[in-house]
Amino acid sequence: MAILSDEARFAAWALLMREHSFGAINGDMTKVDLRAAVGALDVFLDTNSAAINTAIPQPARGVLSTRQKAMLLMFVISHRFLVEI
Repeated sequence: MAILSDEARFAAWALLMREHSFGAINGDMTKVDLRAAVGALDVFLDTNSAAINTAIPQPARGVLSTRQKAMLLMFVISHRFLVEI
């Protein structure tokens, strides 16, 4: 899957600002810095998509769609860093 267009990155950044209280950024972090971080992570995911796919063992890798793999990745990331179990 290709990187996001400039418009899609802007929309993702704006949604992040609205839904996750990043609108009240203080200190050394600016909205521009956050937008650059969104872009950098998009490029990182594009660059490393093959490695991420390879990390999923068979048979899941062969059975899951790209969308399902993305949902699985989001689930693991959120539970690793956001959910206290």
